[in-house]
Amino acid sequence: MRRTLIVLALASTATLTAGAAMAQMPSPEKIIKAWDKNADGGVDKAEWVAAGRKEKRFAVADADGDGKVSLEELKSGMAKMKAAAAQTAPGKGPPAADPH
Repeated sequence: MRRTLIVLALASTATLTAGAAMAQMPSPEKIIKAWDKNADGGVDKAEWVAAGRKEKRFAVADADGDGKVSLEELKSGMAKMKAAAAQTAPGKGPPAADPH
């Protein structure tokens, strides 16, 4: 029983920490302004990597495949991340299966 409580406490802490990180994340507008070094209105792959982002994630963020992550694409991606985090929060997601 004690081990179960410890595991649940750790899982809850991890989920809350992830939620807090999302809450403290700068706005998409601030991110674009900070990362868009050539001021063309989008973040290209070089700017993405220079901002410390993983290169392989660029293709996912660049939804229309034009070689830049636009403000709209960043907003959409961040909304998807926020929704996924909400689904993993305690009390969210699919109901547990009935063991009986």
